Amino acid sequence: PNHPPSDHRKYKADTHSTAEMSEDLKLSTAPADKRVPSQNQAKACYMYYNSWHQCKYDFSDEEPQCMKLKAWAHSMCPVEWMEKWEAQREAGTYAGPVPGETKEAHAH
Repeated sequence: PNHPPSDHRKYKADTHSTAEMSEDLKLSTAPADKRVPSQNQAKACYMYYNSWHQCKYDFSDEEPQCMKLKAWAHSMCPVEWMEKWEAQREAGTYAGPVPGETKEAHAH
């Protein structure tokens, strides 16, 4: 049977934080991408997330294509992953590509 998680407060808090994060964001399903399989969308999530940050670096967060990438990232990625990655970016510890940083400078 489908039951909500045992800790209902956590479930509601997670749902609430998702709503807060997408307050100004119109969510839509990202288009199918032949580079990623249809079952596990982790690769697509990671790709859209990093593409969104590169787009913000190259243009601005208000650029229509950047807004689309942001919506797709929010659509594909678990909230916990995005919160973790954002915290890592702020701390300078994000292991993925960082726009404006050379690969040599980013090597861990």
